[in-house]
Parts: sequence; C-alpha cells; structure tokens
Amino acid sequence: MLHREVVAQGFTGGYGIVRGFVEQHRARPDLRVNPKPFSTRQITGWICRHPDNLTDSDTVGLATVLESCPELRTAAELVRSFAEIMTQRHGHRLGEWLTHAKHADLPGINRFINGVTSDLDAVTAGLSLPHSSGPVEGNVNRIKMLKRQMYGRASFDLLRKRVLLAH
Repeated sequence: MLHREVVAQGFTGGYGIVRGFVEQHRARPDLRVNPKPFSTRQITGWICRHPDNLTDSDTVGLATVLESCPELRTAAELVRSFAEIMTQRHGHRLGEWLTHAKHADLPGINRFINGVTSDLDAVTAGLSLPHSSGPVEGNVNRIKMLKRQMYGRASFDLLRKRVLLAH
C-alpha cells in the first residue's frame, strides 16, 4: 500500500527499499517520548549505593521511582539504615531496626529478618566488634582460585610455592 503511494508520487525504487525504510524507523522508537523503564538491577544498585556516590541523573531516577512506589521507598529507607548500622558498627541499634523492619512487612526484608534473627547474637557481635574474618576469608578465596587455575596441571609442590610466594 505505502509502496504504491510513493510510486504514484514519482518514487522509482522497489518494494524492498520501502519496506527496509519502514522497518528501520519502526525498530527505533523515539526514546524522548517513551523513555526506557529502569531495570531492577539499576534500582537495586541505586538503593544499595551510598547517596554521595550517586550521579545526579541516578539521584533523579531514584527519586522518581521512590515517589511512585511507597513500598520501595520503605525498603530503601530500611536498607540505608541497615547500611549505617553496619558501617558505623552500631550493633546495639539492630533490635530497633528489626522492629521497624517487621512493621514494614515487606517480603524480601522479612526473609532477611528471619536470617538475621536465626543467629541474632552472632550478627549483633559482627555489627559491633572491630574484629573481622575478612582477611582470612580473602586468603581462603585466593587459595581456592589458585587451586582451580592449576587443577590437573601441576603438582602440590608448585601449588604450595604459588600460595606462599604470591602476595
């Protein structure tokens, strides 16, 4: 139909050219009119990052999303307050945070609460004490990576040398 109309107006090209032109313009919608929705990963990243580390466009995008969804706003506030407890080592505030989180009654947060309360003493100690098993866990992870790299290729003596000399 369109091909016939443009031929009547003097177009000398074939049907395939008109079809290709139409498909090319159908494939690219005007993103200024219909912006692409934010992905779950993108929103999660915005919520989990410290507000000072967000770009201006990320801050605007997060504010837009949080305005449209009160449950997500509550979840973001809970995540940020837990991050503060974790980074500032305020384990004594964990009970208060758990109470607020239970009242929010959000499915993902409820699963997290169940995990935390299953070993509350250890979590409170981890959020309060300056001691950390991070360096030990890092070394274990590094040794496992070296083991995977060398699987079936070399002897235990070479693995031992790589573990002891690689720092």
